Amino acid sequence: MGLDLAQGEKRLLAALLKTYRHLETRIEESTALIGKLYEESREAQLIRTIPGFGKYLSVLVAVEIADLNRFSDAAHLHAYAGVIPSTHSSGDKTYHGKIIRAGNRWLRWAAVEAVWPAIRADFDLRCFYERLSHAKGANKAKVATARRLLTIIYKVWKEQRNYIPYQR
Repeated sequence: MGLDLAQGEKRLLAALLKTYRHLETRIEESTALIGKLYEESREAQLIRTIPGFGKYLSVLVAVEIADLNRFSDAAHLHAYAGVIPSTHSSGDKTYHGKIIRAGNRWLRWAAVEAVWPAIRADFDLRCFYERLSHAKGANKAKVATARRLLTIIYKVWKEQRNYIPYQR
């Protein structure tokens, strides 16, 4: 039993189905590419052991960082991602503002995006986020937690080991 549609609606439905099939094919190609990149990248596999990072975000972070040796410490990685506050100094006073706009926007996006699943999965990250959230507000706590995740990524990648949560 088929739908009884007017001629114009049939053409529209056919065009929409063609678009859907095209997008479905592109999604399958992208999924296969992500899978291939994940299998080839030891760093992406290490990042995936960190709470909040699945296969897609771990590949994105590994590709965006590319060579960790460019960064002498985690603070330089934070600056590269743009998750550090801007500063303004005048005389002996220093003011901290919003996060800098410079930096790798995709790495910053991935780190901030990973915060919510990370604080659900890791007790210490949740405590860190909640403590800062009460003191400074939710948005600043989210960025600070993203910075903490980047520090964890830096250490895991540098030491070539899986993430091990703190055992109480």
